[in-house]
Amino acid sequence: MGQYLPVVALLVLAVLFGALSFVASRLLAPRRPSAAKEAPYECGIVPSREPPERFPVTFYVVAMLFIMFDIELIFIYPFAVDRVFLGSYALWEMVAFSVVFFGAFVYVVARGALEWGPVQRQLRLGPAVSPERTSTSTIRRVGLDGRPDQESAA
Repeated sequence: MGQYLPVVALLVLAVLFGALSFVASRLLAPRRPSAAKEAPYECGIVPSREPPERFPVTFYVVAMLFIMFDIELIFIYPFAVDRVFLGSYALWEMVAFSVVFFGAFVYVVARGALEWGPVQRQLRLGPAVSPERTSTSTIRRVGLDGRPDQESAA
């Protein structure tokens, strides 16, 4: 137990420092609220109006994808440095992680996480099969211009 004493002491000191900082800030800080201090601050631009819509969640999804790419690179680095020592087990662990990550990446891209344009609304289509639709009315034959009709050739 004696070997953990420095870690416990450091943990106690860190908690005490954090708690004392909050208490000192609460006791010693001047309290002079104003409208300017209460306003949100973004890059020094004073907001003239509220944003028309919420910030898109896809921004955060893309940020998480970049973090996942970084994690994957960190995961691959030890294997690249000393693959002889790590062996085939590390290779298959790396492949399994990469497959799961790539599957998640394909899913997110298929869901439109990288589409930054205006929000696309899905159209409600009617029934796909109707009596008016036939293969001759819906399929355009390409490359038959200038050729004699099939019926006249036969």
